Amino acid sequence: MLQLCNMSEKINGVASADTSTAAHNTSADDFPDGGLQAWFAVLGGWCGMFCTFGLLNCVGVFEEYYVRGPLAAFGLSTVSWITSTQLWLMIFGGVVFGPVFDTYGPRWLLILGTLSYVFGLMMTSLSSAYYQFFLSQSIVAGAGSSAIFNSLVSSVATWFSRRRAAAFGIMISGASVGGVVLPIMLTQMIPTVGFPWTIRVLGFLFLVLLAVTCATVRPRIPPQPRPFAWATFLAGFTDAPFALTVTASFLFVWGLFLPFTYIALQAQQRGMDITLTNYLLPIINAVSIVGRILPGIVADRLGRFNVMIFITALCALIVLALWIPGRSNTALIIFAMVFGFSSGSFISLGPSLVAQISDIRQIGVRTGNAYALQSLAALTGSPLAGAIVKANGGDFLGLQVFCGVCMAAGSVVFVAARWVQVGWSLRKV
Repeated sequence: MLQLCNMSEKINGVASADTSTAAHNTSADDFPDGGLQAWFAVLGGWCGMFCTFGLLNCVGVFEEYYVRGPLAAFGLSTVSWITSTQLWLMIFGGVVFGPVFDTYGPRWLLILGTLSYVFGLMMTSLSSAYYQFFLSQSIVAGAGSSAIFNSLVSSVATWFSRRRAAAFGIMISGASVGGVVLPIMLTQMIPTVGFPWTIRVLGFLFLVLLAVTCATVRPRIPPQPRPFAWATFLAGFTDAPFALTVTASFLFVWGLFLPFTYIALQAQQRGMDITLTNYLLPIINAVSIVGRILPGIVADRLGRFNVMIFITALCALIVLALWIPGRSNTALIIFAMVFGFSSGSFISLGPSLVAQISDIRQIGVRTGNAYALQSLAALTGSPLAGAIVKANGGDFLGLQVFCGVCMAAGSVVFVAARWVQVGWSLRKV
Protein backbone atom coordinates (compact mmCIF):
# COMPACT_ATOMS: atom_id res chain seq x y z
CA MET A 1 0.00 0.00 0.00
CA LEU A 2 2.83 2.36 0.90
CA GLN A 3 4.45 1.69 -2.47
CA LEU A 4 1.16 2.47 -4.24
CA CYS A 5 0.85 5.75 -2.31
CA ASN A 6 4.42 6.71 -3.20
CA MET A 7 3.78 5.84 -6.85
CA SER A 8 0.60 7.93 -6.82
CA GLU A 9 2.50 10.88 -5.38
CA LYS A 10 5.16 10.55 -8.07
CA ILE A 11 2.57 10.39 -10.83
CA ASN A 12 0.77 13.42 -9.41
CA GLY A 13 4.09 15.22 -9.13
CA VAL A 14 4.94 14.52 -12.75
CA ALA A 15 1.49 15.67 -13.82
CA SER A 16 1.89 18.87 -11.81
CA ALA A 17 5.30 19.45 -13.33
CA ASP A 18 3.91 18.91 -16.83
CA THR A 19 1.10 21.35 -16.13
CA SER A 20 3.57 23.87 -14.78
CA THR A 21 5.79 23.42 -17.83
CA ALA A 22 2.84 23.84 -20.18
CA ALA A 23 1.86 27.02 -18.38
CA HIS A 24 5.42 28.28 -18.59
CA ASN A 25 5.63 27.47 -22.30
CA THR A 26 2.56 29.60 -22.95
CA SER A 27 3.82 32.47 -20.80
CA ALA A 28 3.99 35.79 -22.61
CA ASP A 29 7.51 36.25 -21.21
CA ASP A 30 8.94 32.94 -22.43
CA PHE A 31 10.37 33.71 -25.87
CA PRO A 32 13.46 31.93 -27.24
CA ASP A 33 14.22 34.84 -29.61
CA GLY A 34 16.09 32.42 -31.85
CA GLY A 35 16.87 28.76 -32.36
CA LEU A 36 16.50 26.42 -35.32
CA GLN A 37 12.70 26.16 -35.30
CA ALA A 38 12.26 29.91 -34.84
CA TRP A 39 14.44 30.72 -37.85
CA PHE A 40 12.80 27.93 -39.86
CA ALA A 41 9.52 29.76 -39.22
CA VAL A 42 11.10 32.97 -40.51
CA LEU A 43 12.37 31.11 -43.62
CA GLY A 44 8.93 29.67 -44.33
CA GLY A 45 7.43 33.09 -43.67
CA TRP A 46 9.84 34.64 -46.16
CA CYS A 47 8.73 32.22 -48.89
CA GLY A 48 5.08 32.84 -48.05
CA MET A 49 5.52 36.62 -48.13
CA PHE A 50 7.26 36.37 -51.52
CA CYS A 51 4.18 34.65 -52.91
CA THR A 52 1.41 36.66 -51.22
CA PHE A 53 2.41 40.24 -50.47
CA GLY A 54 5.09 40.02 -53.16
CA LEU A 55 2.42 39.66 -55.83
CA LEU A 56 0.38 42.51 -54.36
CA ASN A 57 3.45 44.72 -54.55
CA CYS A 58 3.15 44.59 -58.33
CA VAL A 59 -0.56 45.38 -58.65
CA GLY A 60 0.40 48.18 -61.02
CA VAL A 61 1.43 45.62 -63.64
CA PHE A 62 -2.00 43.95 -63.47
CA GLU A 63 -3.71 47.35 -63.47
CA GLU A 64 -1.86 48.47 -66.58
CA TYR A 65 -2.39 45.16 -68.40
CA TYR A 66 -6.13 45.03 -67.68
CA VAL A 67 -6.72 48.69 -68.61
CA ARG A 68 -4.84 48.39 -71.89
CA GLY A 69 -5.92 44.82 -72.67
CA PRO A 70 -8.92 42.59 -71.89
CA LEU A 71 -10.74 45.15 -69.69
CA ALA A 72 -10.11 48.25 -71.79
CA ALA A 73 -13.87 48.88 -71.96
CA PHE A 74 -13.95 49.50 -68.19
CA GLY A 75 -12.73 52.61 -66.44
CA LEU A 76 -9.61 52.82 -64.28
CA SER A 77 -11.63 53.01 -61.06
CA THR A 78 -13.69 49.92 -61.99
CA VAL A 79 -10.61 47.87 -62.86
CA SER A 80 -8.98 48.92 -59.58
CA TRP A 81 -11.62 46.96 -57.68
CA ILE A 82 -10.02 43.70 -58.83
CA THR A 83 -6.65 44.28 -57.18
CA SER A 84 -7.97 46.33 -54.26
CA THR A 85 -10.50 43.59 -53.38
CA GLN A 86 -7.75 40.98 -53.56
CA LEU A 87 -5.67 43.06 -51.14
CA TRP A 88 -8.69 43.74 -48.91
CA LEU A 89 -9.65 40.08 -48.64
CA MET A 90 -6.08 38.99 -47.95
CA ILE A 91 -5.87 41.38 -45.00
CA PHE A 92 -9.52 41.33 -43.84
CA GLY A 93 -9.50 37.55 -43.68
CA GLY A 94 -7.62 37.89 -40.41
CA VAL A 95 -11.01 38.43 -38.73
CA VAL A 96 -11.75 34.77 -39.51
CA PHE A 97 -8.28 33.24 -39.72
CA GLY A 98 -6.93 34.95 -36.57
CA PRO A 99 -9.32 33.16 -34.16
CA VAL A 100 -8.92 29.94 -36.19
CA PHE A 101 -5.15 30.20 -35.74
CA ASP A 102 -5.45 30.69 -31.97
CA THR A 103 -7.73 27.64 -31.74
CA TYR A 104 -6.25 25.17 -34.24
CA GLY A 105 -2.81 26.45 -35.23
CA PRO A 106 -1.45 27.18 -38.72
CA ARG A 107 -1.03 23.73 -40.30
CA TRP A 108 -4.35 23.34 -42.14
CA LEU A 109 -4.66 27.07 -42.73
CA LEU A 110 -1.39 26.95 -44.66
CA ILE A 111 -2.23 23.79 -46.62
CA LEU A 112 -5.77 24.81 -47.62
CA GLY A 113 -4.66 28.39 -48.20
CA THR A 114 -1.94 27.23 -50.60
CA LEU A 115 -4.38 25.09 -52.59
CA SER A 116 -6.93 27.92 -52.81
CA TYR A 117 -4.33 30.52 -53.76
CA VAL A 118 -2.74 28.49 -56.56
CA PHE A 119 -6.16 27.37 -57.86
CA GLY A 120 -7.31 31.01 -57.99
CA LEU A 121 -4.25 32.00 -60.02
CA MET A 122 -4.79 29.13 -62.45
CA MET A 123 -8.40 30.23 -62.94
CA THR A 124 -7.18 33.80 -63.50
CA SER A 125 -5.07 32.50 -66.38
CA LEU A 126 -8.26 31.17 -68.01
CA SER A 127 -10.30 34.35 -67.45
CA SER A 128 -11.43 36.79 -70.13
CA ALA A 129 -14.45 38.63 -68.65
CA TYR A 130 -14.44 41.12 -65.77
CA TYR A 131 -16.46 38.90 -63.43
CA GLN A 132 -14.09 35.98 -64.10
CA PHE A 133 -11.01 38.00 -63.18
CA PHE A 134 -12.81 39.28 -60.10
CA LEU A 135 -13.93 35.86 -58.84
CA SER A 136 -10.67 34.04 -59.51
CA GLN A 137 -8.08 36.69 -58.58
CA SER A 138 -9.93 38.80 -56.02
CA ILE A 139 -12.02 36.16 -54.20
CA VAL A 140 -10.46 32.69 -54.56
CA ALA A 141 -6.79 33.73 -54.68
CA GLY A 142 -7.43 36.52 -52.16
CA ALA A 143 -8.97 34.14 -49.59
CA GLY A 144 -6.14 31.62 -50.00
CA SER A 145 -3.44 34.25 -49.60
CA SER A 146 -5.22 35.55 -46.49
CA ALA A 147 -5.05 32.17 -44.75
CA ILE A 148 -1.32 32.00 -45.55
CA PHE A 149 -0.48 35.59 -44.65
CA ASN A 150 -2.29 35.66 -41.29
CA SER A 151 -0.82 32.30 -40.26
CA LEU A 152 2.71 33.52 -40.97
CA VAL A 153 2.42 36.77 -39.03
CA SER A 154 0.87 35.08 -35.98
CA SER A 155 3.30 32.12 -35.99
CA VAL A 156 6.50 34.17 -36.15
CA ALA A 157 5.24 36.51 -33.40
CA THR A 158 5.19 33.60 -30.94
CA TRP A 159 8.93 32.96 -31.31
CA PHE A 160 10.39 36.44 -30.78
CA SER A 161 10.12 39.29 -28.29
CA ARG A 162 13.31 41.38 -28.01
CA ARG A 163 14.18 40.72 -31.67
CA ARG A 164 10.61 40.66 -32.96
CA ALA A 165 10.80 43.70 -35.26
CA ALA A 166 14.02 42.38 -36.80
CA ALA A 167 12.48 38.93 -37.34
CA PHE A 168 9.39 40.45 -38.94
CA GLY A 169 11.59 42.63 -41.12
CA ILE A 170 13.55 39.64 -42.42
CA MET A 171 10.37 37.66 -43.04
CA ILE A 172 8.53 40.47 -44.79
CA SER A 173 11.57 41.27 -46.94
CA GLY A 174 10.37 38.28 -48.95
CA ALA A 175 7.53 40.49 -50.16
CA SER A 176 10.07 43.08 -51.31
CA VAL A 177 12.11 40.50 -53.21
CA GLY A 178 8.88 39.31 -54.78
CA GLY A 179 8.08 42.91 -55.63
CA VAL A 180 11.39 43.17 -57.48
CA VAL A 181 11.35 39.82 -59.28
CA LEU A 182 7.67 39.44 -60.12
CA PRO A 183 7.02 42.76 -61.97
CA ILE A 184 10.06 42.17 -64.18
CA MET A 185 8.99 38.58 -64.74
CA LEU A 186 5.44 39.62 -65.65
CA THR A 187 6.41 42.48 -67.95
CA GLN A 188 8.97 40.33 -69.77
CA MET A 189 6.84 37.19 -70.11
CA ILE A 190 3.42 38.65 -71.00
CA PRO A 191 4.55 40.01 -74.43
CA THR A 192 6.40 36.77 -75.27
CA VAL A 193 4.29 33.86 -73.95
CA GLY A 194 1.05 35.71 -73.22
CA PHE A 195 -0.80 36.53 -69.99
CA PRO A 196 -2.35 33.05 -69.44
CA TRP A 197 0.92 31.11 -69.48
CA THR A 198 2.68 33.81 -67.48
CA ILE A 199 0.15 33.37 -64.65
CA ARG A 200 0.39 29.57 -64.87
CA VAL A 201 4.17 29.70 -64.48
CA LEU A 202 3.61 32.01 -61.53
CA GLY A 203 1.20 29.49 -60.00
CA PHE A 204 3.67 26.61 -60.29
CA LEU A 205 6.46 28.74 -58.79
CA PHE A 206 4.24 29.67 -55.85
CA LEU A 207 3.25 26.04 -55.30
CA VAL A 208 6.92 25.07 -54.80
CA LEU A 209 7.69 27.99 -52.46
CA LEU A 210 4.53 27.50 -50.41
CA ALA A 211 5.36 23.82 -49.98
CA VAL A 212 8.48 25.04 -48.15
CA THR A 213 6.26 27.31 -46.05
CA CYS A 214 3.93 24.46 -45.09
CA ALA A 215 6.90 22.29 -44.11
CA THR A 216 8.74 24.83 -41.94
CA VAL A 217 6.26 27.13 -40.17
CA ARG A 218 5.24 26.01 -36.68
CA PRO A 219 3.95 28.08 -33.74
CA ARG A 220 5.75 28.01 -30.39
CA ILE A 221 2.54 28.13 -28.36
CA PRO A 222 0.26 25.07 -28.80
CA PRO A 223 -3.27 25.76 -30.11
CA GLN A 224 -5.83 26.38 -27.38
CA PRO A 225 -9.30 25.25 -28.55
CA ARG A 226 -11.94 27.57 -27.19
CA PRO A 227 -15.45 28.66 -28.18
CA PHE A 228 -15.82 31.90 -30.09
CA ALA A 229 -16.76 34.84 -27.84
CA TRP A 230 -17.60 38.31 -29.09
CA ALA A 231 -16.32 39.81 -25.84
CA THR A 232 -12.84 38.39 -26.45
CA PHE A 233 -12.99 39.32 -30.12
CA LEU A 234 -13.82 42.98 -29.46
CA ALA A 235 -11.92 43.48 -26.20
CA GLY A 236 -8.88 44.94 -27.95
CA PHE A 237 -10.80 47.97 -29.16
CA THR A 238 -11.42 49.10 -25.58
CA ASP A 239 -7.65 49.28 -25.04
CA ALA A 240 -6.50 52.81 -25.95
CA PRO A 241 -3.01 51.95 -27.32
CA PHE A 242 -4.44 49.21 -29.53
CA ALA A 243 -7.40 51.30 -30.73
CA LEU A 244 -5.16 54.26 -31.62
CA THR A 245 -2.57 52.02 -33.29
CA VAL A 246 -5.11 50.39 -35.60
CA THR A 247 -6.69 53.79 -36.37
CA ALA A 248 -3.30 55.20 -37.32
CA SER A 249 -2.62 52.17 -39.50
CA PHE A 250 -5.99 52.57 -41.23
CA LEU A 251 -5.28 56.19 -42.15
CA PHE A 252 -1.77 55.40 -43.37
CA VAL A 253 -2.83 52.38 -45.45
CA TRP A 254 -5.49 54.52 -47.14
CA GLY A 255 -2.64 56.20 -48.98
CA LEU A 256 0.03 53.50 -48.83
CA PHE A 257 -0.84 51.47 -51.94
CA LEU A 258 -1.60 54.40 -54.25
CA PRO A 259 1.99 54.84 -55.48
CA PHE A 260 2.25 51.07 -56.02
CA THR A 261 -0.93 51.13 -58.13
CA TYR A 262 -0.64 54.40 -60.03
CA ILE A 263 2.99 55.48 -60.26
CA ALA A 264 3.55 53.79 -63.64
CA LEU A 265 0.47 55.42 -65.19
CA GLN A 266 1.28 58.79 -63.60
CA ALA A 267 4.89 58.63 -64.83
CA GLN A 268 3.74 57.85 -68.37
CA GLN A 269 1.45 60.88 -68.21
CA ARG A 270 4.49 62.95 -67.24
CA GLY A 271 6.28 61.70 -70.36
CA MET A 272 8.45 58.89 -69.00
CA ASP A 273 9.20 56.15 -71.52
CA ILE A 274 7.15 52.98 -70.94
CA THR A 275 10.34 50.88 -70.78
CA LEU A 276 11.53 52.94 -67.81
CA THR A 277 8.14 53.03 -66.10
CA ASN A 278 8.14 49.22 -66.03
CA TYR A 279 11.10 49.41 -63.62
CA LEU A 280 9.58 51.89 -61.15
CA LEU A 281 7.84 49.17 -59.13
CA PRO A 282 10.96 46.98 -59.00
CA ILE A 283 12.92 50.04 -57.82
CA ILE A 284 10.39 50.68 -55.01
CA ASN A 285 10.48 47.06 -53.92
CA ALA A 286 14.26 46.66 -54.23
CA VAL A 287 14.89 49.58 -51.87
CA SER A 288 12.15 48.34 -49.52
CA ILE A 289 14.24 45.20 -48.85
CA VAL A 290 16.58 47.41 -46.82
CA GLY A 291 13.59 49.35 -45.50
CA ARG A 292 11.99 46.23 -44.09
CA ILE A 293 15.08 44.85 -42.36
CA LEU A 294 17.21 47.78 -41.12
CA PRO A 295 14.48 49.83 -39.36
CA GLY A 296 13.31 46.66 -37.59
CA ILE A 297 16.78 46.17 -36.09
CA VAL A 298 16.87 49.84 -35.07
CA ALA A 299 13.31 49.68 -33.68
CA ASP A 300 14.20 46.82 -31.33
CA ARG A 301 16.84 49.13 -29.80
CA LEU A 302 15.22 52.57 -29.94
CA GLY A 303 11.54 51.70 -29.65
CA ARG A 304 9.11 50.45 -32.28
CA PHE A 305 6.60 53.28 -31.91
CA ASN A 306 9.43 55.81 -32.11
CA VAL A 307 10.68 54.42 -35.40
CA MET A 308 7.14 54.01 -36.78
CA ILE A 309 6.40 57.69 -36.16
CA PHE A 310 9.57 58.69 -37.99
CA ILE A 311 9.03 56.53 -41.08
CA THR A 312 5.33 57.41 -41.47
CA ALA A 313 6.16 61.11 -41.26
CA LEU A 314 8.92 60.57 -43.84
CA CYS A 315 6.45 58.87 -46.19
CA ALA A 316 4.02 61.79 -45.96
CA LEU A 317 6.81 64.31 -46.49
CA ILE A 318 8.20 62.76 -49.66
CA VAL A 319 4.74 62.33 -51.20
CA LEU A 320 3.84 65.98 -50.59
CA ALA A 321 7.29 67.50 -51.18
CA LEU A 322 8.73 65.21 -53.88
CA TRP A 323 6.09 63.18 -55.72
CA ILE A 324 3.76 66.14 -56.31
CA PRO A 325 6.28 68.72 -57.59
CA GLY A 326 8.61 66.17 -59.23
CA ARG A 327 8.30 66.31 -63.01
CA SER A 328 11.57 64.88 -64.29
CA ASN A 329 12.47 61.23 -64.60
CA THR A 330 15.18 61.72 -61.99
CA ALA A 331 12.70 63.14 -59.46
CA LEU A 332 10.30 60.24 -59.93
CA ILE A 333 13.08 57.67 -59.57
CA ILE A 334 14.35 59.34 -56.39
CA PHE A 335 10.79 59.37 -55.05
CA ALA A 336 10.43 55.67 -55.85
CA MET A 337 13.62 54.89 -53.93
CA VAL A 338 12.81 56.91 -50.81
CA PHE A 339 9.18 55.78 -50.78
CA GLY A 340 10.26 52.17 -51.14
CA PHE A 341 12.48 52.44 -48.06
CA SER A 342 9.93 54.19 -45.83
CA SER A 343 6.82 52.26 -46.93
CA GLY A 344 8.65 48.97 -46.50
CA SER A 345 9.45 49.94 -42.93
CA PHE A 346 5.76 50.49 -42.14
CA ILE A 347 4.77 47.06 -43.42
CA SER A 348 7.42 45.25 -41.38
CA LEU A 349 6.93 47.26 -38.17
CA GLY A 350 3.12 47.07 -38.09
CA PRO A 351 2.79 43.50 -36.75
CA SER A 352 5.49 44.06 -34.13
CA LEU A 353 3.58 47.06 -32.74
CA VAL A 354 0.42 44.99 -32.36
CA ALA A 355 2.32 42.12 -30.72
CA GLN A 356 4.05 44.55 -28.33
CA ILE A 357 0.77 45.81 -26.88
CA SER A 358 -1.07 42.45 -26.91
CA ASP A 359 -1.20 39.22 -24.94
CA ILE A 360 0.75 36.81 -27.14
CA ARG A 361 -1.83 34.08 -26.46
CA GLN A 362 -4.38 36.23 -28.29
CA ILE A 363 -2.03 37.23 -31.09
CA GLY A 364 -4.25 35.74 -33.80
CA VAL A 365 -7.34 37.69 -32.75
CA ARG A 366 -5.46 40.95 -32.16
CA THR A 367 -3.52 40.76 -35.44
CA GLY A 368 -6.65 39.74 -37.32
CA ASN A 369 -8.61 42.71 -35.96
CA ALA A 370 -5.81 45.13 -36.77
CA TYR A 371 -5.49 43.88 -40.33
CA ALA A 372 -9.26 43.82 -40.79
CA LEU A 373 -9.45 47.58 -40.32
CA GLN A 374 -6.43 48.14 -42.54
CA SER A 375 -8.09 46.04 -45.21
CA LEU A 376 -11.01 48.46 -45.44
CA ALA A 377 -8.54 51.23 -46.22
CA ALA A 378 -6.82 49.03 -48.81
CA LEU A 379 -10.19 48.13 -50.37
CA THR A 380 -11.40 51.70 -50.79
CA GLY A 381 -8.12 53.56 -51.33
CA SER A 382 -7.35 52.68 -54.95
CA PRO A 383 -10.93 52.96 -56.32
CA LEU A 384 -11.40 56.25 -54.46
CA ALA A 385 -8.12 57.53 -55.88
CA GLY A 386 -9.16 56.39 -59.37
CA ALA A 387 -12.41 58.32 -58.98
CA ILE A 388 -10.43 61.42 -57.94
CA VAL A 389 -8.29 61.12 -61.08
CA LYS A 390 -11.43 60.79 -63.22
CA ALA A 391 -13.07 63.79 -61.53
CA ASN A 392 -9.95 65.86 -62.29
CA GLY A 393 -9.97 64.99 -65.98
CA GLY A 394 -7.13 62.46 -65.76
CA ASP A 395 -4.82 64.64 -63.65
CA PHE A 396 -3.09 62.86 -60.73
CA LEU A 397 -2.60 65.87 -58.43
CA GLY A 398 -5.72 65.19 -56.35
CA LEU A 399 -4.68 61.56 -55.90
CA GLN A 400 -1.22 62.61 -54.72
CA VAL A 401 -2.61 65.14 -52.22
CA PHE A 402 -5.05 62.54 -50.87
CA CYS A 403 -2.17 60.07 -50.48
CA GLY A 404 0.09 62.50 -48.59
CA VAL A 405 -2.64 63.83 -46.28
CA CYS A 406 -3.73 60.31 -45.27
CA MET A 407 -0.15 59.36 -44.44
CA ALA A 408 0.39 62.54 -42.42
CA ALA A 409 -2.82 61.91 -40.45
CA GLY A 410 -1.67 58.36 -39.71
CA SER A 411 1.66 59.62 -38.38
CA VAL A 412 -0.12 62.05 -36.02
CA VAL A 413 -2.31 59.27 -34.59
CA PHE A 414 0.78 57.07 -34.06
CA VAL A 415 2.10 59.92 -31.89
CA ALA A 416 -1.15 59.74 -29.89
CA ALA A 417 -0.78 55.96 -29.52
CA ARG A 418 2.69 56.47 -28.08
CA TRP A 419 1.53 59.31 -25.81
CA VAL A 420 -1.18 57.22 -24.07
CA GLN A 421 1.53 54.69 -23.15
CA VAL A 422 4.37 56.89 -21.85
CA GLY A 423 3.28 60.50 -22.27
CA TRP A 424 5.96 62.81 -23.66
CA SER A 425 8.78 60.78 -22.11
CA LEU A 426 11.68 60.10 -24.50
CA ARG A 427 12.22 56.58 -23.20
CA LYS A 428 12.02 53.58 -25.49
CA VAL A 429 8.55 52.32 -26.37
